[in-house]
Amino acid sequence: MGDREPQFIQVGKNALARSIAVDIEPGNEPALMWLSGFKSDMSGTKAEALAAFGRETGQEVVRFDYSGHGASEGDFEEACVSDWLEEAEAVFDRFCQSKTILVGSSMGGWISLLLTLRRKATHRIKGLVLIAPAVDFTEELMWKERFSEEIREAISKDGRWEQPSQYSADPYVITRKLIEDGRSHLLLDKDLHLGVPVTILQGAQDLDVPARHVQRLVEALPLDDVTYSLVPDGDHRLSRPQDIDLLLRVIGDMSSR
Repeated sequence: MGDREPQFIQVGKNALARSIAVDIEPGNEPALMWLSGFKSDMSGTKAEALAAFGRETGQEVVRFDYSGHGASEGDFEEACVSDWLEEAEAVFDRFCQSKTILVGSSMGGWISLLLTLRRKATHRIKGLVLIAPAVDFTEELMWKERFSEEIREAISKDGRWEQPSQYSADPYVITRKLIEDGRSHLLLDKDLHLGVPVTILQGAQDLDVPARHVQRLVEALPLDDVTYSLVPDGDHRLSRPQDIDLLLRVIGDMSSR
């Protein structure tokens, strides 16, 4: 964002109201809307590269921080997928009035899919570019696959568990609220129809969201135009220069369709 200060919008009512930080790079359509991952924000490497790309191409770029993330208000431990989806909807409804490509990374991929299904009738979503989409991660990757019985019991009993992070000195706090709320937004193992093209970029060396998990998403989109690109030496972040080049290339291709 450089030296520019974000603007803020209010999402939610009464005690649930929170101030959400939004950054807008003005430009033409198709606009690009960035949706960050879990515990990430709009100042990350890929998000900044997207903003720079928009300036070069003259496209509008919309970025925001979920509550409990980045410059937005809110306590991370009190938030959940329903909150972050509500904020994505509010940002989309207010700032994305023209054709828009949703660019979602990790959890942002899940939010992008949910947003597309909820706003399908607007016909304003031109397509999706998803980077290691962590669809249903709270249930499929955390609760079922990676959490031991001891961890599940701690979350159920204490309402929270601190998960060490390889990306930060601070642990990720996983709450019972996050797990239980995630179950109301599960998408895998059912046929989805987005009605727009989808491009998925996935690292074959991704340990956080394995390629086999993302393959389930591909299989859940039998009626849509899906391009799935596997980067053989790519990790979860896909933030190396060559990864960024690939991301911007596919966004450019989708923009010109």
